[in-house]
Amino acid sequence: MCTYATEHAALTGSAKGRNGWFGLTDATVYFDHPVHAQAGHTLNIDFADAQAGPSGRIALELTAGSARELVEAIQRALASVPADLLNETS
Repeated sequence: MCTYATEHAALTGSAKGRNGWFGLTDATVYFDHPVHAQAGHTLNIDFADAQAGPSGRIALELTAGSARELVEAIQRALASVPADLLNETS
């Protein structure tokens, strides 16, 4: 069953793909059938540079448990950093 539950986020950052580093502009997050992961459904995240086309894309397929673990790890990492560092732009 497809949920069509899709979220979008504007991003500022970088990712490394087949052709090297590229800037990130957005992410699309959805829960659906995976292409490669060995699971019935996964949380899929596409990180992209909208201007770069397919070569500017990194795709993740995570089980629900792994996705929750990743969210918690991100929260812990951000919580451990001094607040003044979180507002840096460069």
